[in-house]
Amino acid sequence: HSAGLLVVAAHAGGFARSRTLLFLVPGDAVGVVRVRQTALDATRPQGCLQLRDVEAELLGEEDGQDVLAALASVGGTAAAVLACEAVGAADRVLERTVEYVGQREQFGRAIGSFQAVKHRLADVYVGVQAARSAAYYAAWAVAHGEHVCGLALAQALEALRAASAEGIQLHGGIGFTWEHEAHLYFKRAAGDELLFGPVHRLRAHAAEAARLFETSEAREVAV
Repeated sequence: HSAGLLVVAAHAGGFARSRTLLFLVPGDAVGVVRVRQTALDATRPQGCLQLRDVEAELLGEEDGQDVLAALASVGGTAAAVLACEAVGAADRVLERTVEYVGQREQFGRAIGSFQAVKHRLADVYVGVQAARSAAYYAAWAVAHGEHVCGLALAQALEALRAASAEGIQLHGGIGFTWEHEAHLYFKRAAGDELLFGPVHRLRAHAAEAARLFETSEAREVAV
């Protein structure tokens, strides 16, 4: 909502020569209308942009041959970065929750000593570690041209949602209040899923790209 320079992908050339091109648009150009939106995650501002007869500068060649590949590469890199961010957030909320249950006492003992609480946090820990491994691999894959970043993002978002949900529950009443930061992690998880997910769609897209559920006959016909 406040970027000084906009990179706009747009269709050009009409139906017969339709192609996707990239254009550079100054953020303060005449005809650019930007309105900040109310987002679920207040820590990640969003805005609605409208371009009304705006002059733009072509970025790259007019044939647009490399545009789709460039956009796909940017998408993969963004997914890898967001996966790492989600893993860091999940790890942090798990750390804060473990610290809290070790201090909060109920029935004369810390609630973290109860087996049920240990089991729930152990499940979250396993999810975070699995997501961490996926995020590490996604970071490596970006530099080697492998397309696994969507799966890594799905794993990380799932881990963050689980960790933040358990964090709110195990913090008890204080976790539901606006004064506590626990709800911020959950909003980040839900907001990222709205922007880049949901998780099941990310996995479905990866399965489709890998032709995971195609029969051998269908693959032979496709080839």
